[in-house]
Amino acid sequence: MTRPTASPALSHLRVLDLTRVRAGPTCCRILADFGADVIKIEAPPGVDPNEGISGARHGYDMINLHRNKRSMTLNLKESEGRAAFMRLAKTADIVVENFRPDVKDRLGLGYQALKAVNPRIILASISGFGQSGPYKTRAGFDQIAQGMGGLMGVTGEPGTPPMRAGIAVADSSAGVFAATGILIALAERERSGLGQWVETSLLQAQIAMMDFQAARYLVEGVVPPQAGNDHPTSTPMGVVATADGFINIGVGGDGQWRAFCEVIGRSDLANHPDYANGASRTRHRPQIKALLGPIFTERTSADWLSALEAKGVPAGPIYKVDEVFADPQVRHLGIAAPLKDPERGDIRVVGQAIGLSRTPASVVSGVPEQGEHTQAILREIGYSDDEIAQLRVGKIV
Repeated sequence: MTRPTASPALSHLRVLDLTRVRAGPTCCRILADFGADVIKIEAPPGVDPNEGISGARHGYDMINLHRNKRSMTLNLKESEGRAAFMRLAKTADIVVENFRPDVKDRLGLGYQALKAVNPRIILASISGFGQSGPYKTRAGFDQIAQGMGGLMGVTGEPGTPPMRAGIAVADSSAGVFAATGILIALAERERSGLGQWVETSLLQAQIAMMDFQAARYLVEGVVPPQAGNDHPTSTPMGVVATADGFINIGVGGDGQWRAFCEVIGRSDLANHPDYANGASRTRHRPQIKALLGPIFTERTSADWLSALEAKGVPAGPIYKVDEVFADPQVRHLGIAAPLKDPERGDIRVVGQAIGLSRTPASVVSGVPEQGEHTQAILREIGYSDDEIAQLRVGKIV
């Protein structure tokens, strides 16, 4: 049976996916959505003590993370399972894993072992804290990385306890960074003919996502404080209450400030010495917030958004998730990708945020059943039906 291909972009690549939970599956989902043959390798039923850690097979998270993949079962704790994996690695371009750093070496699946059977192979390792160093064997979870990476320290209203982001920022960004590293390694392989080891971690990803907040400290020695819904360094930029809800405003340069003052009926503020430039406006943030509060509650969110847009002042609604996917621009972008799931029927999943003109990503198949493609994949690497039957008897697959 021909494998459905999501895109021709990466259809020449085979990926062995040893990951679970979020960071690793996010990485592999990117590759799968652009057509790579991603083989999700799972333990046979009853072998993994943490089986089911990612939730129900046809739950929203598994469907969204593991579409466009094939699945085979393989017991990597047994020598026959590891031998089968190495045989598979000879045919692969990429292996992605998010074990604790010592696990892959204990299993004999580290980079040097993979390189010995396939010098072109690229190993991508995603860990909590890095492949070396004093924390390398610690278990890593998104919220722990958010705390250690500085995000929780700058999130929340000033003076309140640390606040996590409402999404798995460290996990998801680590997956994106891993995919980026893989694509860089593939591009380099075109010249050298050799694979390499790509490494990232939740901690590194979270610090990288701190970006300008981290740079404020590294370059200027400033420890960024909590700023709540206000932009850390620009004013007025953040959330304002209206007559029927809340909106975001984003007043950047001085030209936008003058246009903003016109929209709110306070042109007298445009050249006020306390607010004449960005630095002075930020210094006088409390006064500006006090001025804006009564003004914005006089009109509805829709009225303000229309008026601000007419003058080219950046502003936007603050949506709940259902409102996000009802927005006409979101519908136009098509990021809610249709999918037919055997248990749930016609559903939608979150599509890729990358557009390619000739070879775009797509969603062509849902989450595979555990071991659904084991027989076919083993045949592809030369196992006979009798050999596969013996592996089943030995609970290797």
